[in-house]
Amino acid sequence: MKSERGFALVITLLIAALLVALSVEFVNEVFVDTSARQNFTDGQQASIMAGSGVTAAVQGLQVLQRARPSYTKLDDLEQVAKLLSIEDEKGSLQMTIEDESGKVNLNLVSGSNGQPVGSYDVAKRLLKNAGLSLDLLDTLSDWVDDGSVPPHPAGAKNPYYNTLKPPYDVKSGKLETVEELSLIKGFDAVTVKRLRPFVTVYDDCTSININTAPKEVIAALDDGMTNDLAQIVIDHRPFDDSNPLVNVPGMKSIATGLTTSTTTIGTVYRIISLATVKETTRIVEAVVRISDGHILYWREY
Repeated sequence: MKSERGFALVITLLIAALLVALSVEFVNEVFVDTSARQNFTDGQQASIMAGSGVTAAVQGLQVLQRARPSYTKLDDLEQVAKLLSIEDEKGSLQMTIEDESGKVNLNLVSGSNGQPVGSYDVAKRLLKNAGLSLDLLDTLSDWVDDGSVPPHPAGAKNPYYNTLKPPYDVKSGKLETVEELSLIKGFDAVTVKRLRPFVTVYDDCTSININTAPKEVIAALDDGMTNDLAQIVIDHRPFDDSNPLVNVPGMKSIATGLTTSTTTIGTVYRIISLATVKETTRIVEAVVRISDGHILYWREY
């Protein structure tokens, strides 16, 4: 489709160039004071290498978007990650790239007045299909609304959170990270872990990318979706204007209602760069808005 072979060659050549730049940066910058302890030196080298991996991934994704602006597919992300994963005598780099646009935005579940908005129904179906309590929607809504709204039937406000140890107040604002869910009543560690692959919180993720969304998210898009139909959708990917969702068998009536809530291209990506030097490992996890390379989240550990 659309000169895939030629496109793949362009991407391969570009990523090869990025790899050369990455190697040069690694060789030129990672050597710190040789009098320092070896594990500190290894840690510094791994840290710089992991950060450089994120930089190279962002550049690769930006080239992808410029070369094919109508759709993003999982194979593209896997190809970039694979080409950036290297191993030699200096160390190794392993890359993972996720499209945050292929997930359900929890900040679009409830408005500031506590009323359901855009992603509410999708989130409700996601929870139901996962066997999780729908009460989580009430506690989530109470966490993000402006604070003046009475608590939902199964929700919680400050009188509940102030009794915890240590006590704290509700956010009364948007979630900033998925990890913040663990502060909300009902979102224990197991629940957050189960939801993490399927949810996001970033403002640019206003529509769900059907080309990268996992089966669980596809199945939650509409009441008429089944697991079998979700798999058929996945089997017909990628979608763009020349291959619209409406052409999928069984999707004609459903696809019409998904026009404003779905997209075919990613806008925000989560990049996980794991670098190892000798026996020392550093991981940089970054969330990036690809249009301008703006970092929305950065964590190194």
